[in-house]
Amino acid sequence: MVLRNTPTEMSLEKIRRLMRKYGLFCPIRKANPYRKMRQATQTSTYAKNKVQRKWWNYRPGELLTTDITYMYYGVNRTKKAYLSVIRDACTKQVLAFVLSDNLREEFVLETVDQLIDNHGSQLSKHVIITSDQGVHYSAIEYRKKLKKYNITRSMSRRGNCWDNAPQESFFGHMKDEITITDCNKFEELKYCINEYMHYYNNERYQWDICKMTPNQYNKYLRKGHYLIPGKNKAKVA
Repeated sequence: MVLRNTPTEMSLEKIRRLMRKYGLFCPIRKANPYRKMRQATQTSTYAKNKVQRKWWNYRPGELLTTDITYMYYGVNRTKKAYLSVIRDACTKQVLAFVLSDNLREEFVLETVDQLIDNHGSQLSKHVIITSDQGVHYSAIEYRKKLKKYNITRSMSRRGNCWDNAPQESFFGHMKDEITITDCNKFEELKYCINEYMHYYNNERYQWDICKMTPNQYNKYLRKGHYLIPGKNKAKVA
């Protein structure tokens, strides 16, 4: 293109031959890995936003939120892992989570299997799972997996993180509350995440769920058990 605007006349093939001869290379921007994954898995269909941010309209087991977050660990935060989490939008419980050292879709599918294995009996017959429009959540195998378990998909609008705000908020609080710079190995990070998830579900009290832990709040809503001794039952909005 430059030579076309000069008196020099030279064909494209000659330019390429001379470049090979003298070892000249043009800088080429690397392809987007997500685009490659989307093409490989034929992720061309997305789900409607059925939730519309109305999180309060759902009871336990009716609405699930899911997402993936990057976990930078090690002394200089140079190592990277990926965490997939599924939560109950009503009780705030973490129902399933899988940590992976790569972005292949298998760890997202494993998170769904873990959800069904551990909490399948507590899910509503019309349960919805909401996510962003990431390549993992529009992949063919993911859609097949949800169909197998009769789980309806819902997706955020493109580029709108507020449509999955509860999940984003959870990740933000989690990263503020744990220290993973001391984890130099993947197994150490995995242990740290496991410890935090147990703490979050069983020991982390929250104001907006009647000052209970997520597990306590789940039992309260399902069985009416208010688990704080000497207190009256909380009023559920």
